[in-house]
Amino acid sequence: MEFLKLLEKIRNPFFDFIFSLITYCGDEIVFMAIAIILFWCVSKKEGYYILTVGFVGTIINQFLKLTFRIPRPWVKDPSFTIVESAREAATGYSFPSGHTQNSVGTFCSIAYAFKQKWLRITCIVFAILVPFSRMYLGVHTPLDVGVSIGIALVLVFALRPIMDKADKNPTVMYIFLGSMLLMAVLFVLYVELYKFPADIDAHNYASGLKNAYTLLGALLGMIIAYPIENKYINFEVKDKWYINIIKVALGLGLVLGIKAGLKPLLNLIFAGHAVANAFRYMLIVIFAVCVYPLLFPVFRKIDNKLCKK
Repeated sequence: MEFLKLLEKIRNPFFDFIFSLITYCGDEIVFMAIAIILFWCVSKKEGYYILTVGFVGTIINQFLKLTFRIPRPWVKDPSFTIVESAREAATGYSFPSGHTQNSVGTFCSIAYAFKQKWLRITCIVFAILVPFSRMYLGVHTPLDVGVSIGIALVLVFALRPIMDKADKNPTVMYIFLGSMLLMAVLFVLYVELYKFPADIDAHNYASGLKNAYTLLGALLGMIIAYPIENKYINFEVKDKWYINIIKVALGLGLVLGIKAGLKPLLNLIFAGHAVANAFRYMLIVIFAVCVYPLLFPVFRKIDNKLCKK
């Protein structure tokens, strides 16, 4: 807490604004967008790599949150203040940091996968700034951030050889996806069946339950979509720059539309239970991996026809 109080003393409106922007780079939406853009436009292998680092890291992160149940800094010390704009996104328990997990896992995966010096430097800078922003804003302690950095880096290096083998041998990918799905199922069972103490914070527990089903749904979607895309679609990622812009703009718009549009319907069907998130994210992954790519040849045909005129 002493380090956070030191940062509290040097806060000012300018840095509050800057680090509030930087911290969004650790949000789920940014992680999803980066992974999907790589998957559609650069390399399916690297897209899967970032997704798997993110999914495994999030399962570990959420398990630790509910197991240790460490409150946020301002709860531990009521005299401590935070940057208020960061409060809404600071859901769940404090340890370890989810934003740090997402950002370090995502940006370090990109830095490891691609050799361009400017890209590596940019990714490393963001992998440092996002964790720092969580402490500057007052929503995480150095321990929260440090443990998440460690977990993310271990996964970045440990999962790379597996993804290299999976790219050459789909059977390895099936086994790996099955292992991740088993982790997600066990985590859901843990959240649903474990006898947590009576004083567990209801809001934090609900956040953990939501994330458990979200991960389960996303991994179910990958289990379904990967073999379909690999065997029957096998789309090409390389396109002209303006076609890639169209692919990304339209595709991300549709993904966000599905994410937001299905939420009220599925919550109604499942009476507000977190299982609704499982179905929503399963459909999002299936759409992104093996439904939307069916339009890519259409984009190319339209471009060829326009170029001939």
